[in-house]
Amino acid sequence: YTLSLHDALPIFISCPDLPRIKYQYKPPKIPTHSKTKTDIIANLIKGYQVSLHTMKKIASITLFIFGLIMLGFLVKSVLFYNSIHKPKSNKVALKKAEPKHEFNILLLGFGGEGHAGAYLTDTMIVLHLNTLKKQAALVSIPRDIWVQLPTESGEEFGAKINTVFQIEKFPKTFPDVTAQGLTKSMVTRITGLPIDNFVTLDFKGFKKAVEIIGDVEINVARSFTDEEYPVDGKEDDLCGKTETDLPELEKIATESPVLAFPCRYEKLVFNKGAQKMDSERALKFVRSRHGIGDSGDFGRAARQQLFIEAVREKVVSIGFIPKIIPLMNELEDDIETDIDPALIQQFITELSQSNKYKVQKIVLSNDDYLDFGRSDDRSEEHTSELQ
Repeated sequence: YTLSLHDALPIFISCPDLPRIKYQYKPPKIPTHSKTKTDIIANLIKGYQVSLHTMKKIASITLFIFGLIMLGFLVKSVLFYNSIHKPKSNKVALKKAEPKHEFNILLLGFGGEGHAGAYLTDTMIVLHLNTLKKQAALVSIPRDIWVQLPTESGEEFGAKINTVFQIEKFPKTFPDVTAQGLTKSMVTRITGLPIDNFVTLDFKGFKKAVEIIGDVEINVARSFTDEEYPVDGKEDDLCGKTETDLPELEKIATESPVLAFPCRYEKLVFNKGAQKMDSERALKFVRSRHGIGDSGDFGRAARQQLFIEAVREKVVSIGFIPKIIPLMNELEDDIETDIDPALIQQFITELSQSNKYKVQKIVLSNDDYLDFGRSDDRSEEHTSELQ
């Protein structure tokens, strides 16, 4: 520092994520009786030493407060992880593995408690990461792919892929099905990508997350209208009809559910172009599957990828940092994963470099990978296994 008799000495202390604190040093008043140059310099140095001592106190207090904040964040992170972590059931002691650079994470989205088909997966996306080459791919799996499930008896058991997670979660429902690790193994069979870990999120958690991070801006690829979007809580509503009308209404519903039970559905309209969406609107955007002009389940899969991209851009922004702890508080009951803490830390580090990644988006569809068909009893249309 350069001391001056005429100019104040500005001293700045800065700490990450805390307001900048400015402390300004002013030269002490020189007593009138001080006649020698030595007296002037002595008084000046004394004043500077007092100010420097004050500055150190401010720095110590600031660093202490920052340390408390970081400690609180660390404790909260551990509690949050313990609440959402589901250990792998087949974990065995192994020697330390070589550093891994490729990962396949299965992302699952479902309604959750209070929704019809609570654990049928509306969203099934494999996130493939290569941290060395800075490459990523999103592979969306349509909900109606028909798969053969492994059974204890060896008998054939066919089901749609969106039922697999529910069967694994409630194994007593179909006791003959080999349920342990079922979801990962079936997705591996479909994609050819060995699934390392999973992350699940229900609709309630989805809405909470968007509410906390703020409205997301999504560039809608094409306009579409969905007149059969289900209204929550109206699944069994007779819409003013009686039980005696039910047999006839069910016949009508095979041709037009909206005509039979109009109160169970609402009309959605999304126009092409960039739009800001709140939590309610965003959920409808990623769930809608009867949109005219949007390719049904395949269009929905592409929209879900658009949403993930919009959230990624929002999360990496500096404004998201203060929202991390509120997000943890809100999602404890709505998210589950089997990813280990060290790997989560690695992924967080990679998130800060996400702008360096080349991202490929893939939707399995009948245009390239799939064929259309019907289930064995021909009661339900489905998408067959991979060609």
